Parts: sequence; structure tokens; C-alpha cells
Amino acid sequence: MQRITQSLRSFFQSVPQAIKTYLHTADILLLVLSLTASALGLVLIYSATRSFDSNRYVLVQALAIALGLIGFVIASFIDLDRIAPAWRILFLLNIGLQCLLIPFGTEGDTGNKSWIRFESLGIGIQPAELGKILFVLTLSRHICDLRDRINAPLSVLQLGAHALITAGVVFVTSEDLGMVIVYLFIFFILLFSSGISLAWMGGLTVAGCAGVAVLWPFLKEHQKLRILVVFEPELSERYSYQAKQGMMAIGSGQLTGEGFLDGRMTQASSGLPAKHTDFIFATAGEEWGFIGCLVIVFLLTAIVLRIFYDSTHTNDQFARLMCLGIGGMLMVQTLINIGMCMGIMPVIGLTLPFFSYGGTSVAISLTCLGFVSGFVMRLKPSWLR
Repeated sequence: MQRITQSLRSFFQSVPQAIKTYLHTADILLLVLSLTASALGLVLIYSATRSFDSNRYVLVQALAIALGLIGFVIASFIDLDRIAPAWRILFLLNIGLQCLLIPFGTEGDTGNKSWIRFESLGIGIQPAELGKILFVLTLSRHICDLRDRINAPLSVLQLGAHALITAGVVFVTSEDLGMVIVYLFIFFILLFSSGISLAWMGGLTVAGCAGVAVLWPFLKEHQKLRILVVFEPELSERYSYQAKQGMMAIGSGQLTGEGFLDGRMTQASSGLPAKHTDFIFATAGEEWGFIGCLVIVFLLTAIVLRIFYDSTHTNDQFARLMCLGIGGMLMVQTLINIGMCMGIMPVIGLTLPFFSYGGTSVAISLTCLGFVSGFVMRLKPSWLR
């Protein structure tokens, strides 16, 4: 009994030192930036869902942020270098994860069959969100395996197949065009960072444009209209409605906004569609104005730049590619979502990282930042560990 008591005392005495060491070695700036963004997002979600007469959205998001914080800490201790050699198994795991949508998938607000719902718990997960980090990991390791012959035609073919198979399965199982764009953007930023020749990058860009032309006839009518109304809004009042409402909300906020909980379109039950998810930036624009939007852009830009900064302080290609893939993932989602709200990008169902309602998204995003922090931690001097 005395031995157990001594062990417990020793454990509790070591906890403060362990916390202090962690704060010295982890990327706390990255954590603070992301938690600040998540907290502001929680405030916006509260305002946007006030007309729903339900606190469920705020509670679910708060729980997801807490899980994401735990995920950040756990992920920072995981040495991905030891897991990465099994990238082929993880690749197949990712494909299998997306295929779960075939028997179990349900439609989300955008009409995409991209969710697996647990009705008894009132929550759901989006396999493509989980798959993003697996895609970054497997593609980064695949590139590292081919680094000595990265410009060989067979290597480029293998990497292209890796990306196309993954993105293709995501599209076939969920019809989520927005998520496919994120996957392909990650592919291009990792390939560009791999040391591949500009000739190959140019060729792949041309092939990608040609691929869009080939795939266009296979898109469903509503998917085509979501893209075309960006250029000709009069083509479909239904599919241009969300973007028009988003622009009106942002414009009405002017410099300082109409005030928290006072946005006319946000507080109306049917004023601003998807005001807590895809159009959370429009909610911020109406209630917090141009200044509030600048704060959001600043926080997201700071997070992405911090990740890119960390990528320059890693000691191997795999860690650098992982950081660049995660940073690129958050960057493209930010650009597309804000573009959707401003009417200059198609409304394709992409949430704003850390701000939009979506438990899977915020928990996975925070966990991804934990992996970035982990790469930094393992480079700190041993006396700080």
C-alpha cells in the first residue's frame, strides 16, 4: 500500500514538470491561434443558430473543440516516421473508409452523400474529412520513397494514380466536388514541393485542365449549375440564391457590422442559408462587419503561415511535406469558402476551417496541427524534452 501511495505521489509531482516541458517544446503559438479561431467560431455558431431554438450545435462544436485539443496533444507525441512506412496499408484503409458511404452514407445540406449519421447520438462523421490526413500522410511518404527518381515517368504515373484513385473514390462515393478539389490541391502542392521538374508540373496542369473538359459531361446538372452561376447568375435563381444572400449579408455589415446577435439576415429563420456552416463568414460580415472579417482572415492566414514556417524547420523531407500538405489543405478551404460567400467561387459545400459548424472538421483540423507541432517538438534540444 505504501509503495502504491509513493507511486501516486511521484506521478502527481511529475505532472507540473511534464506540462512545463510540453509548453516549452510544443508549438504553443499554433495552438493558441487555432483555439482562438475555434472560440470565435463558437461565438458565431451561437449567433447563427439562435433562431433554431436549440443549443445542440454549440454543445456539439464545443465538445469537438475539446476532442480536437486532446487530439492535438496526443498527435504531437505520435512519431509519424514510424507509421509512414505502412503507407500502402493506410492508403487501402482510406479507400475502405470512403467506401463506407455506399451502404451507410446519408445526404448533407448540400445534397452530397458525404455523412455517416449516428441518429441515436445525434451526431455524424464525414469520412472525407478523416481521409484528408491519411491522404497527406500516404502521399508524402510515397513521394519520399520515390525521391531519388521523382522525375521518372513511372514515378509521376504512380503519384498521379495515387491522387486520382483517392479523389475518384471520394467523388464516386459522396459526389462531394468541393472535397475532391481539396484533395487535388493537396496533390499539386506536395508534388510541387517534392523537387519535380517544372516541365512535369506544366504537363500535369494541362492534363488537369483537359481532365475537367472530359469529366464535364459526367457531372450532374446541379453540379454544373453551381459552377456556371458564378459567371451567369441568371442561369438559375435556385443555385445562385445562396451566394446572393451571402453577398447581401456581408455588404450590410459595412465597416463594424450590425452588432452581435443583431444581424437581420442571420437572426431571421430563413434569411441566410447555411449560416452556421458554409456561410459562417457571411454571418461574421453582417454582425461584425469588415473589421470582423479581417480578424478571421488574419487568424487563418497566421495559422497557415505558421505551419509553412514550421515546415522550414523540420529535419527531413517527409516532415516538411506533411506540414506543407496540412497548410495547403487549410489554405484552399479558406480561399474557396470565403470566395463562395463573396460570389466569386462556386458554392460546393466547403466549410471555413475552425469557424464553421462541423465537429469532424474542427477536431481533425486541430489534430492535424498536433502532428505539425510534433515535428517541431522532436527537433528541440534534449534538455527541453
